[in-house]
Amino acid sequence: MPHETLLLIGRETARATTAFETHARRLRDRDLVDDVRLLTYGEEPRRTLTDAVADLDTDRVVAVPLTVAHDHVTLQTVPTLLSDADATVRYCEPVGRNALVTAAVEARAAAAAPTDAGTSVALVAAGSSRRPYQRQVTEYHAERLRRRSAFGEVVPCYLRQNPAVECVRYNLTGDHAVAVPLFLSECPATADYIPEKLQLDRGGLAYAAPLGDHEHVTEAIVSTVETERALDTGPTPQTFEETLTATARAMATDGEGR
Repeated sequence: MPHETLLLIGRETARATTAFETHARRLRDRDLVDDVRLLTYGEEPRRTLTDAVADLDTDRVVAVPLTVAHDHVTLQTVPTLLSDADATVRYCEPVGRNALVTAAVEARAAAAAPTDAGTSVALVAAGSSRRPYQRQVTEYHAERLRRRSAFGEVVPCYLRQNPAVECVRYNLTGDHAVAVPLFLSECPATADYIPEKLQLDRGGLAYAAPLGDHEHVTEAIVSTVETERALDTGPTPQTFEETLTATARAMATDGEGR
């Protein structure tokens, strides 16, 4: 049978890598694929990832971006590099879009604040003034939380676009409030920038942990892989975000993309 490798691709920070390695270890313990590889990149993803992708020794790759939403790297650089793999490649949507991530957000909020209609939740994402993907994913999770959770209002806000994170505390009306960073791992934004802009030292606003190594994120990766398998009828894009990626570079290759 063909050898199948799950390739997890994420941005490198010290704590991010630790969380990503936890997901990789859990996935290796499951009968999902033959092999699980974790690739991380810094400021120069092309230099970091080129040799690692070329060295893949497998028949089939299922690549999952460990990010909340698409950015330039996942839309342009990663698909280009994957086209050089000597294997059939299926490139999935970012795992942060998965519905199971909503459950992880809810769990992080519940660990930091009372779970009732008197608690307001602020979802804090990076955002982008150029691309809509962060906003789309954040609003998707916000709407799911409004429908399914016991919390009161759920308000999205962003570091790089409006509504701005520094204003969100003035827009929360609940008796209690908690801000949940919509990031797959701890990074300078979650550790420094967001707490500063939220003015956490003033009190009155709880701050939840980023999604990190939460088990629901691991399950979201499993779900993403299984969904891609169900949709794997050829290289034709199946979703809006896949279509965007495919317009940059082909998303499915047969090892002859070089």
